[in-house]
Amino acid sequence: MFSRCYNRHFVWRWIQSGGALEALSVWFGAGFTVLVSLALGSLVCGKSAKDWPVRFVAGAAILNLAVFFLCCIRLAYPLVFAILGAGAVCVWIGQSKPRFQKPSRSGNYLLVLIFAIYFLLYFFNSMSPEASPDGAGYHLGFVARYFREHGFHPITWNIYASLSEGAEMLFLFAFAFGKHSAAAMVHFAFLVALVWQMIAYSRRAGFPLRGMCAALLVFASPVVGIDATSAYNDAALACVAFTLFYLLQLWDAERSTRLLILVGLVAGFGYAVKYTACLGVLYAIGFVAWKSRRGAGPWPAVSQAASSAWVSRWAIVSASAAVMVMPWMIKNWLWVQNPLSPFFNHIFPNPYVTSSFEIEFRHDLATYDLPTRWMIPWAVTTSGRLAGVLGPVFLLAPIALLSLRRREGRQLLLAAAVFGATYFSNIGARFLIAPLPFVALAMMLALGNGAFGRTAALALALLHAAISWPPLVLKYAAPGVWAMEKKVPFREALRLKPPQDYLQAHLVHFGIDQMIERSSAPGATVFSYQAIPEAYTSRRILTDYESAANHNDGLTLWTGFAAAWRPTLQVRFTFAGQPLRAIRVVQTTSGRGEWRIHELRAFDGAAPIPRNGWRATANPSPWGIESAFDNNSVTFWKCGDKLRPGMYVEVEFNALQEADSVLIETAPNQPGMRLRLMGQDPAGQWKALAGEPDISNADAPELRRAAVEELKRRGIGYLLLFDADMAAADFRRNAALWGVREVGQSDGARLYELQ
Repeated sequence: MFSRCYNRHFVWRWIQSGGALEALSVWFGAGFTVLVSLALGSLVCGKSAKDWPVRFVAGAAILNLAVFFLCCIRLAYPLVFAILGAGAVCVWIGQSKPRFQKPSRSGNYLLVLIFAIYFLLYFFNSMSPEASPDGAGYHLGFVARYFREHGFHPITWNIYASLSEGAEMLFLFAFAFGKHSAAAMVHFAFLVALVWQMIAYSRRAGFPLRGMCAALLVFASPVVGIDATSAYNDAALACVAFTLFYLLQLWDAERSTRLLILVGLVAGFGYAVKYTACLGVLYAIGFVAWKSRRGAGPWPAVSQAASSAWVSRWAIVSASAAVMVMPWMIKNWLWVQNPLSPFFNHIFPNPYVTSSFEIEFRHDLATYDLPTRWMIPWAVTTSGRLAGVLGPVFLLAPIALLSLRRREGRQLLLAAAVFGATYFSNIGARFLIAPLPFVALAMMLALGNGAFGRTAALALALLHAAISWPPLVLKYAAPGVWAMEKKVPFREALRLKPPQDYLQAHLVHFGIDQMIERSSAPGATVFSYQAIPEAYTSRRILTDYESAANHNDGLTLWTGFAAAWRPTLQVRFTFAGQPLRAIRVVQTTSGRGEWRIHELRAFDGAAPIPRNGWRATANPSPWGIESAFDNNSVTFWKCGDKLRPGMYVEVEFNALQEADSVLIETAPNQPGMRLRLMGQDPAGQWKALAGEPDISNADAPELRRAAVEELKRRGIGYLLLFDADMAAADFRRNAALWGVREVGQSDGARLYELQ
């Protein structure tokens, strides 16, 4: 009796604290999103695909598209989502009684038990407060902003906003009802669907037990678990990739037009989820074209009807994929002038992301500071040095090559090659999740169908499940590895404990978010050299490396106090006085640095030529060139690319102008700079005006206050400086010179208000 009374009292306190309502909202947000996806997928699939994971993924693709267009017209409201979702479910139920293919009961009950244990571990982790680095950073940071703004608006200050956000559209739908944790639970649903499909495929292909073991290899993988229970998109991508593979196998057997449409939609949805799935579209088109071509017979004997069918099939796939791909490309083209932003900026130059940043960004992602790429296998499977652990068992992945002797093995390894082809562009362990299901199935297929093969597969799966349990992972992986903790957070998941306590303990810089919310004005813009979890602050955060403009803001602060960045270097070209239409300063050498100009002036004798009416341009980056002619020493033009011959800044005078010298004021930290001065004579011909310039150093002006005034002019109201930032010590010593006031401190960071 005492126990029953205590339980009733406990439940009542849980309800009174609001924890029960919050937990229910998380369940509803995630469950409603999955249900609506199933409804939409069932309507699209019809009788072509009865497996619920296929219908879920197809419906998720449609729901992603619906939310995208609602965001475009600024109607991202919970009520609109509720009406959309309820309508889809009602139509689904009204058309036919929902039915899904029942799973076979054949299977190893020990494996089923292990799946159930891991499922509970993942369920409570996905439901706990969202504390993953990128999930609480930009994935849900944008979702929360779209929700506050009720849709899209141009975000030019963060490169991650230009990535395709197919998974985030689903997260937004769930977030509207259950906030951050609901989004993470939707991502977990993709992992469950993936594992179900792997088992279903292996049963169709005739190796059910080994397929179940392969599914456990994926399901229990430490990096898969932590990723899938966070608001990331890698597990979702793996599920979409496998769904595409599965649909192609179904189409090859049935040759249904509806399946072709589904193939295209799912292939395009892969791109919408993550850029790295771009090859999935080519894979789908190529697969359909090849199979259609093979079925048409030898080329000389191909009939016109067969040729027409071959063309129409890949056209259907291409058009269906384009429906998913083009919205994201059009959005980027309209807002950041690059459909593939933040990449390929040398093809689509724009003022938001520079080519030099892209080069450094790609280099960092491709190396992770590893001394050699030969360390990758050990790093991704065991040590966790590349942000996660696949599991030591995957050191045996080369045995998958033995599966090439079977048709299924060749198909699996082809898909693994397609979805793993982009891996070396980012060698983080989680970027191997997409090809992992194909590799795991191929590994098990390679073991053979005899008693030895089944026994070896079972032993391998059980060993993997044992050493992938969180407490054991933390024993062999490197300290600080991205993995689940020893404790299952069921109390935090059920909101029996305040979420803030969990976030404070598990999310780096969560305290800074709270400090910013307390200490800054609503709607304020905050500049920071380091990223913080933007999902938990409503303020606009400008992080130094996340756009060209942000980086210029950071350099502007350095101009205020750092000797190497102050415009003390004076480069003067002197030549015989003559009338000129224009002048051009040309870079003549290559180098690793970037060319900057703070001020450029032309003289006639000792008198500077008034710069009224000058028309200035620059190559390769014409954006911001006006900063070299604004009489403000803290502003500058930056070329946006590594030094190379032929870069130039050109000024066309408003009339024929007598001139005899040109002065460039810039910073001294440009050792590779080599300049030549050209002039355009009255006849319009370009000629060299001077030889080597005279270079001297001027006294450093006091620019701290001017730098702050410039940031204020750009709309920045606050600076967040960490103690390790280069500017932090100077701000503490010279706050009065900067013209700032400290308004908050947290976790080794200080918030300054610009006065």
